[in-house]
Amino acid sequence: MNQNAWQVQSLLLSYPDDELLDRLPLLRNVAARLPGRIGGPLTRFLIHARSTTLIELATQYVATFDHHKRFSLYLTYFTHGDTRKRGLALLRIKHAYRAGGLELGTGELPDHLAVVLEFAAVEPDAGQRLLIEHRAGLELLRLGLREAASPWADVLDSVSATLPALVGRDEDAIARLVAAGPPEESVGLEPYGLTGVPR
Repeated sequence: MNQNAWQVQSLLLSYPDDELLDRLPLLRNVAARLPGRIGGPLTRFLIHARSTTLIELATQYVATFDHHKRFSLYLTYFTHGDTRKRGLALLRIKHAYRAGGLELGTGELPDHLAVVLEFAAVEPDAGQRLLIEHRAGLELLRLGLREAASPWADVLDSVSATLPALVGRDEDAIARLVAAGPPEESVGLEPYGLTGVPR
């Protein structure tokens, strides 16, 4: 069941284009068949997407995800910031994809949430492990989007609903990230051939 949800979420967290608009009726049908706590938030976002022009939706997407570090869709940013450790974390994710048969296109960073969700839709066990490993960042992103009243908060609510309930250490990790923010160091990604870090 989560595989269908992860595929829909992946599409909704990618940059909006004509192909997404063409798929909206199909995505609404899939969301309607999911459990309410997972499908309900997706349905709310899809209603927003249907009632918004593509240009408006794309503008909202860029204003949300490209202009604010706190809304970064790159999951390792929350735990490593722009540090050397982030390069190693990206390589680990790339290796997980390769083991699962997924080859990334050029210029795609492996920790982009839409890519992780697409992988989870195909390789649910390995994909869910990656999502859980980056749970603190996911929740920080979700809470930030909810606070900003972003329509994409519904998509993150749906992602969170596919994962185990938060307990102890996860809640502590989220609290630490909120208090300190990600570490800052603007070097270390070039030797790995990984550029395009979030602004």
